[in-house]
Amino acid sequence: MEPRLIAISGSLKGAVFPLTCDEVLIGRDNSSNISVNDPSVSRRHCLIKRKRTSPTGEDEQFSILDLESYNGTFVNGVPVLEQSLAPGDQIALGDLRFLFLTEEAEATPSIDLFADHDLITRSTVRLRREDAFYLCPDRVLDEWPSDSPVVCALNTLLKISTTVNSIRDSGDLQRRLLELILEVIPAQRGTILLANSDGGFTSRCGWSRSTGPDDSVRVSQTISKQVLEEVVAILSNDIIENDVLAGTPSLVASGVCSLLCVPVVAFEKPVGVIYLDTADPKARFDQGHLRLLTAIAGISAVALENALHIEDLKGENTRLQKEVSLNHAMIGESVRMQEVYSFVSKVAPTQSTVLVLGESGTGKELLANALHLNSPRATKPFVAINCATLTENLLESELFGHEKGAFTGAVAQKRGKLEIADGGTVFLDEVGELSPVLQAKLLRVLQSCEFERVGGTRPVKIDVRLIAATNRNLETAIKAGKFREDLYYRLDVVSIVMPPLRERREDILLLATYFVANFSKKCKRKVTGISPEARRLLYSYDWPGNVRQLQNAIERAVVMGSTEWIAPEDLPEALFESDAADGISQPGYYEAIKEAKRHVIVRTLQKTSGNYTEAAKLLGIHPNNLHRIIRNLNLKTSLY
Repeated sequence: MEPRLIAISGSLKGAVFPLTCDEVLIGRDNSSNISVNDPSVSRRHCLIKRKRTSPTGEDEQFSILDLESYNGTFVNGVPVLEQSLAPGDQIALGDLRFLFLTEEAEATPSIDLFADHDLITRSTVRLRREDAFYLCPDRVLDEWPSDSPVVCALNTLLKISTTVNSIRDSGDLQRRLLELILEVIPAQRGTILLANSDGGFTSRCGWSRSTGPDDSVRVSQTISKQVLEEVVAILSNDIIENDVLAGTPSLVASGVCSLLCVPVVAFEKPVGVIYLDTADPKARFDQGHLRLLTAIAGISAVALENALHIEDLKGENTRLQKEVSLNHAMIGESVRMQEVYSFVSKVAPTQSTVLVLGESGTGKELLANALHLNSPRATKPFVAINCATLTENLLESELFGHEKGAFTGAVAQKRGKLEIADGGTVFLDEVGELSPVLQAKLLRVLQSCEFERVGGTRPVKIDVRLIAATNRNLETAIKAGKFREDLYYRLDVVSIVMPPLRERREDILLLATYFVANFSKKCKRKVTGISPEARRLLYSYDWPGNVRQLQNAIERAVVMGSTEWIAPEDLPEALFESDAADGISQPGYYEAIKEAKRHVIVRTLQKTSGNYTEAAKLLGIHPNNLHRIIRNLNLKTSLY
């Protein structure tokens, strides 16, 4: 008889399939040798291969190959990718079960291993779950009476093994463990101390036999640290007579007579200790108590570690959910930007004044707006003022408002930005440009939450949160006498430095792609992406103007480009001047311009004997521009 598959379970149960071909495909596909109309089987699920090992074909070997099926292929309950088959092997494909037989296995009895027989016999014992957890007094052996310490200890261990699997909160778990321990060990007090990474203890949970939960239970730090460091259990009676322990202040103060302390070890690492003591001279601990407490520590160690780990994960999950749900317009996935998002999630819900530092174009206003949108003031106004764009008088009127007739042209009362933002957030950009007079007035606003309009005499009370930003070094400005030190400390309650784009290069292409999509819509020009050469140029450039410069460069490329891809020639020339662009394939035109610039600048500086100012005059450019070009072309080394 030919080798065959017999379906013993599933929709094909009872069917016999001879294996007559060298390769037998099984699956839902109609072209399969064994076509199966079952959703648990993939279209091309597996292949049974037949290999003849002798010229006459008498010796044969069979193997089964999984064809990356959705539910997998199993041989005798084990998932396989490719497996040799032996007579009697059971093959599982989804909900189907097959029995593999050969001619030699003809006498194999037909046994339905998956039939639903009644397995309840006279020798079957049915045990309810709640009965399995305790030793019932009426069933214990005669030599172990129900009040025997052995029975009590076993019951406690069974209770604890059940408890550790039913409580997830670490505090509740520790208190329940101590309560159960004091049922079988004659201690007056018990404490679980959890270790920290510094070799000390980060938290404690205590229990007193008389009062119940009591985290104020005193313990011997000396003994607890010794047990933790040496991972050794300590049992001591008659402490008053013990020369070593009698001098321990905490033991003397508590009047402790006996103590037990065992380490809690999880995954070969001590995570804490269980500490028991008593001041009753009649209560003595013995080696049985020590063994029992050590067993309890062993049973509960992993559960305690898991409970703490779950709490850490919950805290981390909460923090991440807050970060994910942040409402902001910032773009970036780098580590530096993740730190910014974390800062926003922590600081936004507070009322603290924030000082945002960083270079121009790094997105300081976007951060300020994110702090506002994720704060309790989100439904109130967000008012932004650039302190560098207005004269002192105009800025004062803009900030504080003015009364009618306060100055020429003040034909009516005007509310200032601070008053308009009442209940919301005020963002002062370039706060380092404020004049001394306005610095003093702003300091009063921060101190008393009130001000007077220009030309007014009545104070106006406001409730605003202030966020200030600057690209200047305020500490240097303080030393130069250009910024008030007291105002600086009022502003610098919580501060953050926005990272420049060169310190988060992994965000450059992400930002560039966003800007391409944005300006493509605005300019109504189809741009599908950025060419690989242009991407390398964008990534290698240092972007002294940060995100704002990148945004302008992409807008120019979208406007000036002539294809559906941003090409290198669409980008500003400054990117080609960069030394990092030397290893990048560039269009001949721009490479020629770059070389021409190098030649002209070197020749001109040679004429002026290295005088940058004279060279800039001869070239007809500003000296600062000359310095920039020399730096971008990396000409300093070649000039000396």
